[in-house]
Amino acid sequence: MTTATDFDPRLLMVQGTTSDAGKSALITALCRLLARQGHAVAPFKSQNMALNSAVSVEDGEIGRAQAVQALACGLPPSVRFNPILLKPTGERCSQVIVDGQPIGHMSARDYHALKPQLRQRVVDCLQQLANDMQFVMIEGAGSPAEINLRQHDLVNMGLALPARAPVILIADIDRGGVFAHLVGTLELLSAQERQQVIGLVINRFRGDPALLQPGIDWLETRTGLPVLAVIPWIERLYLDAEDSLSSGQFSTTRSSSPDKVHITVIQLPGISNQTDIDALRLHPDVALTLARTPAEAGSSDLCILPGSKRTLDDLDWLRQQGWPAWLTRHLRYGGKVLGICGGYQMLGAWLEDPDAHDSPRRPERAARVAGLGWLSHTTRYTAHKTLRQSVCHGSFTGERSLTLSGYEIHMGSSTPPDADHGEVPLATRAEAERAPEGCRSADGQIIGTYLHGLLDNAEALDDLLRWVMPSRKEHDGAPFDMATFRLKEMDRLAEGVARALRFERWPDGPLKEALRTAANTIKDRHN
Repeated sequence: MTTATDFDPRLLMVQGTTSDAGKSALITALCRLLARQGHAVAPFKSQNMALNSAVSVEDGEIGRAQAVQALACGLPPSVRFNPILLKPTGERCSQVIVDGQPIGHMSARDYHALKPQLRQRVVDCLQQLANDMQFVMIEGAGSPAEINLRQHDLVNMGLALPARAPVILIADIDRGGVFAHLVGTLELLSAQERQQVIGLVINRFRGDPALLQPGIDWLETRTGLPVLAVIPWIERLYLDAEDSLSSGQFSTTRSSSPDKVHITVIQLPGISNQTDIDALRLHPDVALTLARTPAEAGSSDLCILPGSKRTLDDLDWLRQQGWPAWLTRHLRYGGKVLGICGGYQMLGAWLEDPDAHDSPRRPERAARVAGLGWLSHTTRYTAHKTLRQSVCHGSFTGERSLTLSGYEIHMGSSTPPDADHGEVPLATRAEAERAPEGCRSADGQIIGTYLHGLLDNAEALDDLLRWVMPSRKEHDGAPFDMATFRLKEMDRLAEGVARALRFERWPDGPLKEALRTAANTIKDRHN
């Protein structure tokens, strides 16, 4: 039988009864609480599957959630926090990224066969990280009760056991069936796995906690495990999403206010790094609509073609949906277009993929495909994937030189802007060679860029809106600052979780004391 003395006191793992049960949010909150008390803490997720990613300090690619958790810890993002990333490129295929670098596109079956070779690497990576930190907060994936994946598991109990990590099991009560989720998951674990679980967490509870107490009493008696927290529903909480766009996050009706900037984002089937548009979605002066078809778009000041994990497939889809005709009309009436990463590539004249590096080859697709043709560049895909943090100087309006910072994640490279067509770069890189970044069309209506995260900068965001609406007045007071907003939301989450922790039910140890001190500090500040 596993006892508290068998666990590594530096580690805590959060596993969920389902996807989106609250694992990422709880890890983010715990990391933030510990870091604010001065503890050296880091996040860890051995394997993540996500379309939203970030570039690490080593110029490697990791899951967006681990980059956000690193920010909560006050650390730069590192491949050490997420050694394996899977980026879906189809229903049964993903690009596999190990230690920040792509090793190829694999089917689920092929990747499953590769897992035994990766398990020790994951365990060693976690051990090295633990040796450098006081605490490591580990996130599981999906559910530990997925029987078909248990044999080669390296992200749930398959990691907790060799790492000697105690496990908290979290479930989302807002979905319904929280007691069945928790009890059913525990019933499906092996006896050895069951011994790793030290407690349960109920997430997103609305209402009076006293009304839940009979259920908690039953649950603790039924499972023999303490309920360590009942985390309340936190209204309108923002955390960077790992994957999907929800239409519920966006405007469904357009404001009639002439002061609003109306923006349409085309919801590509393979959309990736959709966090690029979060600063616009949250901006008080913006009405943003997510559209799959032109009929959903209406009249817009700006249309954004976002990043894509399957650029050529999504270009085909754009044509099938009738978007080129809508964009032609949009530009004719003075609208602006911004292409980001894959969207920038689509705006060019040609996309060349002779060796099928962008996406698996379809028999009917030529090696050279015509782009939308509003910019003159040609994009050619090779085996190389660009991964880097970038600092540039330029602006959307072209009126001044701002520091434009972001990160690049893309297959393929594009030819520079064509001066003979009147095109100019959006910006120049800060490096000594001052290479061009992005492109502005001759008429100034179309801009393309490879920079993700560009609009997290308050000055760049305000400059974009003035490019879209030149008549727009300077923002009264400070511009909307996405980076500051993100940190404030982390603190709001952390404080909500701190108030929900039931320390009398936690096992004794250094982590309990560190979290109790953090919670007391918050309580004292609000008294």
